[in-house]
Amino acid sequence: MPVMPPARRRPVAVVGAALADCGRADGATTPYTLHAQAARRALADSGLDRSVIDGLASAGLGTLAPVEVAEYLGLRPTWVDSTSVGGATWEVMAAHAADAIAAGHAEAVLLVYGSTARADIRAGRRTANLSFGARGPLQFEVPYGHTLIAKYAMAARRHMHTYGTTAEQLAEVAVQARANASRNPEAMYRRPLTVDDVLSSPPVADPFTKLHCCVRSDGGAAVLLAAEEYVRDCAKPPVWVLGTGEHVSHTTMSEWEDFTVSPAAVSGRLAFGRAGVTPAEVDFAEIYDAFTYMTLVTLEDLGFCGKGEGGAFVEKGRLTLTGALPVNTDGGGLSACHPGMRGLFLLVEAVRQLRGEAHGRQVRRADGSLPRLGVASGTGGWFCSSGTVVLAR
Repeated sequence: MPVMPPARRRPVAVVGAALADCGRADGATTPYTLHAQAARRALADSGLDRSVIDGLASAGLGTLAPVEVAEYLGLRPTWVDSTSVGGATWEVMAAHAADAIAAGHAEAVLLVYGSTARADIRAGRRTANLSFGARGPLQFEVPYGHTLIAKYAMAARRHMHTYGTTAEQLAEVAVQARANASRNPEAMYRRPLTVDDVLSSPPVADPFTKLHCCVRSDGGAAVLLAAEEYVRDCAKPPVWVLGTGEHVSHTTMSEWEDFTVSPAAVSGRLAFGRAGVTPAEVDFAEIYDAFTYMTLVTLEDLGFCGKGEGGAFVEKGRLTLTGALPVNTDGGGLSACHPGMRGLFLLVEAVRQLRGEAHGRQVRRADGSLPRLGVASGTGGWFCSSGTVVLAR
């Protein structure tokens, strides 16, 4: 039997991170142009030549997403990933890319995304109701009107029933996200909110009002990961990938064992275990927040507080830039931007914070130094999937 060479295990870093123009796209903007804009900016941010890119991860565009995007960008990658698990996609892709680079299957992988979701809805090119079709298991739920937001609302109601979580506590998540957004010039909405503002906004799906829900925007983002050997040639300090985790749960609501536990309970445990750190050591968290309940329950499941303690945990400004655990430091999907698959934006913001580039909203440790550890955790579907990445300066 032939002797196989040992697998290569190399440290992997994020060496480039950037956003495309976010918010409201004009009529000439397409998802492809946002992909290209984000990719160019991330490459410029890295200081590397485009010739080093031999891997591409893309989802959410066409049936051959990485092939179409690679062609548009003028790339011919030898490693690709088109994993699509909803909002957790980009954390899962980051995990796959880091593993590929560590094993020597790629040298530098570009993760890139662009969406004109807001512009498309306004132009009648797509509908706002994300029913995800009525194929497979979902055909048994669609006749009963279980929209995406209704499924999140059901889960929130169950947490409220089981643990006494209140609508006011959920509203606190939106209020503090807006407080963070007020310091971010790129955020779509920056005017301060109160708990009463959130509770009195138009009802959408009990217990959610409009301000419990994410904004609708256009935008794009890109992140470039590379092997340790490339770091010395980069323009910016590296942000190291310490640990990753992924997990899928369900698609049919009847197959979800516990509405109060998200798949982040598994992806977070794996990511922290592989990174060799604990949640108590983390300086800030970027968490997928299509709805306020997502933030609250993900904080519990990542281990920042105990199960059922999320309501009390999010009170008293804890999630703001100067709070005990700054969360969604750019304003999150609730206030900054949400083009449809926001997971890549979590990674960009985490990189900026760890580099000290989050101008006007920079998180500091108690001694005034820059943060050392950050976590990005994405959620897909209706708590169907989760990807968690632990990053270090």
